[in-house]
Formats: sequence, C-alpha cells, structure tokens
Amino acid sequence: MPQHFYIVDVFAERPYAGNQLAVVVGDELPDSKTMQRIAAETNYSETTFVSPGLNDNGNYAVRIFTPAREIDFAGHPILGTAWVLRQYGMANASKEVPLELSIGTVTVTFDVNESGEEIAWFRAPAMSLGKSADPELMATALGLAPQDIDDTMPIQQVSAGTSAMIVPVRDFSALERARLNLDAYSALAGQGFPPLTYLFCSETQDPDNDMCVRFFFEAHGVREDPATGNGAAFLGAYLLEHKTGSDEQFSLRIEQGHAVQRPSQILLKGRKEAGVDIVFVGGRVIPVIEGRLL
Repeated sequence: MPQHFYIVDVFAERPYAGNQLAVVVGDELPDSKTMQRIAAETNYSETTFVSPGLNDNGNYAVRIFTPAREIDFAGHPILGTAWVLRQYGMANASKEVPLELSIGTVTVTFDVNESGEEIAWFRAPAMSLGKSADPELMATALGLAPQDIDDTMPIQQVSAGTSAMIVPVRDFSALERARLNLDAYSALAGQGFPPLTYLFCSETQDPDNDMCVRFFFEAHGVREDPATGNGAAFLGAYLLEHKTGSDEQFSLRIEQGHAVQRPSQILLKGRKEAGVDIVFVGGRVIPVIEGRLL
C-alpha cells in the first residue's frame, strides 16, 4: 500500500533553508528495517513516520529516524510532523496535536503571530544543568582565543536525554570565526563532555532578532546544524539559570544557519513557575513538496 510523503522546511526564513524534514504518512507503515532504509536514502537529518489516525491512547504515533538510527526525540521533526497532520486534514482543526513518542506524549500547539504566520510550538522536556568546561580548552576546541568567550557566564552542559555544551561568546565576530578543531574537540569528548556544542551571542545580523547561535556536532559527515529545536531548548534552560533577571522569564527570536547559507529563525519562550523551568520552542513550517512512496 503506498504511503504519502511530505517534505517541509522547519524554522526556515525562506524555502530550502532551515532544517528539512521528510514525513511519511500511511495507514500501514513499513517495518523498522524499511523505515531505516527510507530515512538513509532520503538523507535528511530526520525522517518521521506517522499514521493519520489517533491510536488507542488518543495520540498520533510517531517514529523518528536519522540516516543512521531511530531516535526518541528531536525538535524540528515534532513540529514538522504535527504541522503536516494538521495542514493536510489528518488532524482536526484543533490548535493542539498530541504526538506519541517512545519517551511519552508531546503536544504541539499552534498560534498566529502578528504577521499572520502560523507558528508551531512544543514544550521542551525537563532538563538538567551539569558540569562546566574550562574556557581555554573550549576556546581551543572552537578555534577561538580565550578572550572570545564571555566570562560572565559559564560554559555548561545541559541535558534532556541528549546533552550539549552551551558556550557564551562575546560578540558576532567570535561567533563567525568559530571552527571545530577536531583534535581538541575529541579531547573534550574524552573527558566526558558531549560532542554537541551550542554557541550564542546577543549580537545579530538581523536587528529584529535577539540572539545569534551556531550548533556544532560530528555526525553523518555534517559539522554544523542550520536549525535545532533541541539546542534552543537547552539554551532556554541555561538562560533561566543564568540570565533571566528578577522576572525569571523571556521571549526571544533566535537566528541560526547563516554560516551555512540556510538562514533560520527559532522562537524561544521560558519562565520559572513554582521553581520549575518551563521552556517552549517554536517556529514556522514551510511546505516544499508532496508525493507518494510506492
């Protein structure tokens, strides 16, 4: 039985930017081995597989595959899959689409911004802050000088299943100059630090945005992500700990992907409520193509 597939751009400022996602929808989805093969051949960062009807728990069951393996959770696949279900009439007109993952249920919500664009949001899972890294070692791993690191905040690990190091840099110039020094980067990983590094600064290319970020990693022959919902969620937990001030809340527009010519915009909201960190990540979804798998 053929399945429909949809390719969408998530967090993109324009089509063919952002983070592309393939969504395969069918009443009878293939087995795990076939899903893995499709994801590898599609060769996007993630491919999701979903049935169009609600399951016995009242959710849409979703599985997420990278070209190499199945994963439990990722930001842009969640937003893009929910958008496809809603946009093409497989989910009802409600502003909430509940997705059932192996880690539990994640509900994607929708609203409209002041420009009339529909924004999809997910609430990030609970996160924890871990150990800090030495600024000089991290600067070397990123091809920077120690003075490029913003020493008013720590370099710190944030975890929610996966982990990333959050690295504050002083200005946009430092952010632009960052490059992976693989030997030094591997040495940090050997000390137990995660091989994912998220840099941010408050200087931006677009003055309407609040932060510019870059996300480095070593996977599938790619070293920089054009847009990452999980990375933004990690940043949200970090900011609630270190930078929110007395009101303990924020709403930010984050730019990413300019260094790899795939400009993206991620929306981030965070607040503390009864001592609990609450972080939401959102963005636009742009349709690219649709078709059928035979």
